Amino acid sequence: MTQPLATWVDGEQRASLPATDRGLQYGDGLFETIVCRTGKLRFLALHRERLQQGLDRLRIPFDAHAAGLTADLERARQLASAAAPAGAIVKLVVTRGDSQARGYHVTGQESARRIVTVWPDTPLPDSTRTAGVAVRFGQLRLGENPALAGLKHLNRLELVLARMEWQDAGIFDALLADGNGDVVSGTMSNVFALQGQTLLTPPVDRCGIAGVMRAVVLREAAAALGLTVSVARMSRAALLAADSIFLTNARIGILPVREVAQHRFAIMPAVVDLMRQVERLDA
Repeated sequence: MTQPLATWVDGEQRASLPATDRGLQYGDGLFETIVCRTGKLRFLALHRERLQQGLDRLRIPFDAHAAGLTADLERARQLASAAAPAGAIVKLVVTRGDSQARGYHVTGQESARRIVTVWPDTPLPDSTRTAGVAVRFGQLRLGENPALAGLKHLNRLELVLARMEWQDAGIFDALLADGNGDVVSGTMSNVFALQGQTLLTPPVDRCGIAGVMRAVVLREAAAALGLTVSVARMSRAALLAADSIFLTNARIGILPVREVAQHRFAIMPAVVDLMRQVERLDA
C-alpha cells in the first residue's frame, strides 16, 4: 500500500485529528487534489479559486489561514519535487474545525482546520492515453442538491458506493446519471463528448463536481483550438451518438474513452489536440 510522504495539520507535521473535528463527524469541509509535476503545483490558482468558492458557500471562515496555506503548499511542493520527481499528489483538506456544541449546530466559534498530505504518484503511461480507456454506466443515481452541487465537499458516500459496483481492473471509471437518467459525470471525473466541432459537457448545477480540469477545457483549451462549447443536459443516447468521448480530472488531465458499455469510440484528432493543449497550459 502506498504511504503518504508527509502530512501537516495547520502547519504542524502530524497525521492525527481530534475526534470532534466536524470534517470527521459530518463531512463538514472541502478538499482539493493538486498535481505536482516537474516542481510545479499545476493549476494552483484554479484550485485555490474553487476552494474559496466552496468556503464561501459553506460559510467557513478561512482568511486567517491564507498565509499558512501558502506556506503549507510551498513546503509540500518542495518535498514532492525532491522525494517524488516522477510526480506527486498534494491533497488539501479544509474542515470547519472542532465542534463547539453537540449536533449539527454551527456556533460561529469554530476555527477552520487545514490538512495537507503529499502522496507519490505515477502518471498514466502514454500508451493508455493513446489507446483510450473503457468505462461503464453506473447503476447508482446521483441525488440532486443545488446547495452543494459543484462543490468538492468531504461527503463523497455516493461515489464510494458507485465505485464499489465493479472490480474489473479493465474498467477505468463509471458514468453516473441523475434522477432523470441524464449523464452527469464519472465517479472521479467529468465527461465531455465531441460532436463535430462542438464539445458537450453536462452542467453541475444540481449534482456533480465542478472539476478544475473541466474548467481548464471550458475556459481556455477549447477556445484555443476553435471548438464550440455547450454545457447542456446529456442523455445516454446523446453520449453514445458522439464522435469521441473523454474524461477529465486534475490527475489524468484529458483521457480519451475508447469504449462505453461495449460501444466503441474513435479518438478524434481534436481530442488529441486538446490533450496536447492542456499539457502546455500551466506547464
